[in-house]
Amino acid sequence: MGLTGLISNIQRFSIEDGPGIRTTVFFKGCPLSCAWCHNPEGIFPHPELVWYDVRCIGSRDCLGACSEDALELVSQGMVIDRQRCTACGDCVSACPSSALEIIGCEWTPEELLAELQKDSVFYDTSGGGVTLSGGEPMVQDDFVLAIASLCREAGIHLTLDTCGTVGWERYERVLPLVDLILYDLKIFDPGCHQESTGVANDLILENARRIAAAGIPMWIRTPVVPGYTADKANIAALGDFIAADLPNVERWDLLAYTNLGQPKYHRLDRSYALEGVPLLTRVEMEGFYDVAHQRVPAAVWSGATRMEDA
Repeated sequence: MGLTGLISNIQRFSIEDGPGIRTTVFFKGCPLSCAWCHNPEGIFPHPELVWYDVRCIGSRDCLGACSEDALELVSQGMVIDRQRCTACGDCVSACPSSALEIIGCEWTPEELLAELQKDSVFYDTSGGGVTLSGGEPMVQDDFVLAIASLCREAGIHLTLDTCGTVGWERYERVLPLVDLILYDLKIFDPGCHQESTGVANDLILENARRIAAAGIPMWIRTPVVPGYTADKANIAALGDFIAADLPNVERWDLLAYTNLGQPKYHRLDRSYALEGVPLLTRVEMEGFYDVAHQRVPAAVWSGATRMEDA
């Protein structure tokens, strides 16, 4: 088939991933392991099987279709033996109610462009375009380069949403084809960053400086997560870094933590580190926004739709 990219989802009518109405392409695979990740299906760089309990009608057709004997339907629900499961999709095809799904599908650049162009009328009328997100798209930089080239030829505005954790040589190849960078800055303290995400932040900060030096417009995004990033000293330190080192930042979003990703962990048979943790209150978020706005006037408080009122 040639060059392909592993994509976990294509989300239409996105309005928070850059200017205008956008189609967001979620890549599979990420070098970070953030405790609060709201897209856990994008962490591992391989297809994964998930089961939706609300769709299941208990037909058991899937059990007979699985050649690896990796499925068992018990009173508590579907048990997936992930050591046995090869994500072949036979059980998905056999299920009459679409209760099983493979997360992660291979696309060629040409196939993906054709899919994205279905939304071109929205891009043209709203000043929108395509956003490459994840996971971490730059883990698949060859594919990103290919789809970015096709988007440029087609006149589609392209935004790259990245956590900054790959080598600079990968960014150098892609940046000339990118119109906007959405850049994740989570925790400024190196030790806390390592503990919370599994990766140090020195490369992240250095790549941010280099992107700024390249003059590409940036929107910084910081998830505000109780027990991890929701600390005024952390927000202040990030703000000082942005103000001093990133002159091309047009916007800094503080994204209030939501627990909407929690069901995904259960479907993937993974533990959720923030189980039972309450959402931040409006008053708490306003406090973080005030700190951010004092240092970076372009700071924006956005994100939570289910935030508790004070």
